[in-house]
Parts: sequence; C-alpha cells; structure tokens
Amino acid sequence: MTTASTDPEIRALLCALDGQRRHVHGILDGLDDDALRRSVLPSGWNCLGLVQHLALDVERFWFRAVVAGDKAVISDLDEIDNAWQVGPDAPATEIIDRYHREIDLANATVTTLPPDTALAWWPHHLFGEPHLHTLRDVLLHVITETACHAGHLDAARELIDSRQWMVLT
Repeated sequence: MTTASTDPEIRALLCALDGQRRHVHGILDGLDDDALRRSVLPSGWNCLGLVQHLALDVERFWFRAVVAGDKAVISDLDEIDNAWQVGPDAPATEIIDRYHREIDLANATVTTLPPDTALAWWPHHLFGEPHLHTLRDVLLHVITETACHAGHLDAARELIDSRQWMVLT
C-alpha cells in the first residue's frame, strides 16, 4: 500500500499505519453485503459505515484537507452530514474502493513531505486551537484512530459470525 518515502521516520509511521489499514481490510474479508450493513451494537453503526468514516473523516480529512490543504476537499467537508451512515443503495464495493483510493491519495501526499511539515489547514470550527501541528502529529493521530476502529470492527465481526482477526494461543 505504501509508496516509498526517503524519510525513515515517515516510512516507519506509514508502516505502522499500513498495519492498521490491513487489519481493517482483513477483518472485513468474507463479509457479504448483508453482514457489512448489519448493526450489532446499540449505537447503530455498521461495518460499511465505519469504512466510509475511515475513508472520508480520517484518510481524506486528515491528509488531504489538514496536511495538504486541498481547497476542493475542504470546501466539500460540509457536504457530508454523517459519514457513518451509508445509504441502502450504495454498493459496498464502492465504499471499500473509496477507502482504497483515499489511502493511495493520502500516501501520495505523506511520502512527499518531511515529518516536521506544518499543517496547511486547521479546522478551528471543529477543534478550536490546534492540538496537532505537524505531519508527524497527524500520522500518529491517524494510526491511533485507525487502530481504535480496527478494534471496533473486531468486536462487530465477532458478533456477526464469531470470526476473530488474530488469536494468539
């Protein structure tokens, strides 16, 4: 998944992030459309909604808007009311493919920059004063968020069909 970077820190951070991205893909492997859309937790989200959230609110938002300052992405942020909600007619493959595309776009941005690169844009209307300041900060944030959501998918998958991603005995 990762495009080569000359910076060893960026390579290490992307390697960690790619591990979490693989976890997301792996835990979804083999789920049919009904299972991807089945809500098994009281909050009501489903696996497909979580993947859409990762594509739009994580990969696209943090890398293309915050790090790169892509004006088209920033102006489109208000177009999505709730990325966790996937319409019943939205093809599952389209949502998963979008996650792949956003990962590729994120990697293309990240691999061209040094870790201390200042952020191009900050969403004051969402978070107030910045608590992240560099590409390094964003990568660490996205690694943490993706890992957290991979764990959510683990729980959902086990409730759907008892499958577990990784079991060490």
